[in-house]
Amino acid sequence: MRLRFPLIFCLATLAATPAVAQLVDENLLLTMPDGYKVGFSTKKNNMVMTEMVPAAETVEGWTEMVTVQIFLGTKDTSPGQFKTRMEGMWRNACANASSQPVADAADNGYPASVWLMSCPLNAKTGKPEITWFKAIQGNDSFYVVQKAFKFEPSNEQVMTWTGYLKKVSVCDSRLPDRACPLVLR
Repeated sequence: MRLRFPLIFCLATLAATPAVAQLVDENLLLTMPDGYKVGFSTKKNNMVMTEMVPAAETVEGWTEMVTVQIFLGTKDTSPGQFKTRMEGMWRNACANASSQPVADAADNGYPASVWLMSCPLNAKTGKPEITWFKAIQGNDSFYVVQKAFKFEPSNEQVMTWTGYLKKVSVCDSRLPDRACPLVLR
């Protein structure tokens, strides 16, 4: 299995001489949010994780963050199962944690779910934490993209970031009905 996220991420964020490339196999499609930078990236066992924060922030002192997790080779976990695990973890970490479903529907033919979780007061930070999740069950891997705030986002921010998550998807060059787009690099 080839790791495709770094390829997509680099192609979507680097300015280079225009050329067209074809993505191969299953890929997570997303872009670096405007004004953001990669604050942390790691690969451990079968999990690849990247944390992106506003350019003036760090992963140690963030107020907003986008986290991308790819669980390589994990294809038997459903978005609902992942959501249930996350809800349990949040309830253990925050006495008044809540979870609200946003959407449960196929995304480009893949099972997907979007939900909102909130903690009115995170005991570790002393601040609220509000996070939108999008989980997609691919044929090769399992994908999760999160947008977190350590404050109550404005309606405009909610609209911007739910629009961002709506554009996150998975494609597969091996499946004509889920074909990957040509990308400029």
